[in-house]
Amino acid sequence: MLGLGETKEEVEATLIDLAAVGVQIVTIGQYLRPSIEHLPVARWADPQEFAYYAKFGVKLGIKHVEASPLTRSSYHAKQAAESTTAQANGEPVVVRLAQVGSH
Repeated sequence: MLGLGETKEEVEATLIDLAAVGVQIVTIGQYLRPSIEHLPVARWADPQEFAYYAKFGVKLGIKHVEASPLTRSSYHAKQAAESTTAQANGEPVVVRLAQVGSH
């Protein structure tokens, strides 16, 4: 989740760590405050920032990256799993960048 005060360097370091331990699927979305009792949104990440992190993750060897303001942990989970399985069979990497307002 972006929007809790993280820096670019922290997100990149996290992706590097995830790739180093063999994580194959990553989702990156915008933090949305669920209630007044939860932390407030520190900032709204730009869609281009999500695109940057998706490409960065794939370059590190993460096989499937879902990244958009509306992405959640289960977002396109079936497609992500199918994509990583296909890649194990030699098919190309898939990076999905959802458009805000589309499903």
